[in-house]
Amino acid sequence: MLSERTTDRLRDIIEDARRIKAFIDGMTLDDFLASEKTLFAVERLLQRITEAAIQIDPSDAALLGRDLPIDKMRGLGNRLRHEYRDLNRAVVFEIARLDVPALAVAAETAIESGMTDGN
Repeated sequence: MLSERTTDRLRDIIEDARRIKAFIDGMTLDDFLASEKTLFAVERLLQRITEAAIQIDPSDAALLGRDLPIDKMRGLGNRLRHEYRDLNRAVVFEIARLDVPALAVAAETAIESGMTDGN
């Protein structure tokens, strides 16, 4: 069973993933690159998601398996915080468009599967 802290962080990931989806829904890469507000909002939400991943209890991370790539999310967080000038915005868009929805589904599955204490 996952800890309450981990369950809360999974819910944070789901909520921020929904926000990202709402911001980029229907956008092309060109639209995304042309919308500075959206670009910065998505980058900030990705930072929040990576921070939530960092706060997942290490003992729980192993239970979550490969569907929630905690280490990859931590690495992305470091790049967003420290290498932000060198980020490839097309890669950010692809992460937001493809990886984030899959991450949200994995988080929802973990919560719904009974791996959590129900809080």
